[in-house]
Amino acid sequence: MDPTLTYDYLVRSRERVFDSVRPLSPEQAAREFGFGLKSIGATLAHIMISEWYYLQRLESRDVPAYEHWPIKYESPPSIAEMERIWRAQAAEVLAYVQRERDWGRSVSWVSFPNEQGQRFDITTTAAGQLAQLVLHEVHHRAQLMTMLRLLGEGVPPLEDLDFNAIMYEERLRE
Repeated sequence: MDPTLTYDYLVRSRERVFDSVRPLSPEQAAREFGFGLKSIGATLAHIMISEWYYLQRLESRDVPAYEHWPIKYESPPSIAEMERIWRAQAAEVLAYVQRERDWGRSVSWVSFPNEQGQRFDITTTAAGQLAQLVLHEVHHRAQLMTMLRLLGEGVPPLEDLDFNAIMYEERLRE
């Protein structure tokens, strides 16, 4: 799989997500649902900060404890602010993806403590971490699509985000 193409798809589909959530009121973005991270704003913030976290791991940077992160999904910034931050972050992720030459290289870190205070040594490959970055967003994007549908009338629909709908060249056959 081409990592640059895969990330390009993620960014293009994210644009469609923002087209649908940009017109929402703060109340709509904060409305709680009985699944996932509970709100559109929290879900978007979670996806964005998770991508940041995965990039830190890919770049072998130390990551502070969650309580020291500048953005937390429990108190998400506005959709406009997230969009601004995420665009800059996407450029950084894309630059990493384009310069990585060894997708099989080992990536390791020590986990944050779980509920029992246990920590784990985690090891994957650069390709495995990129797969997590991409598939994690797709997982939560499905929750966003459901939340948008549940908001009801007057909410811009989030339509087909399938890879072929966004990335394939299409010409009308005569």
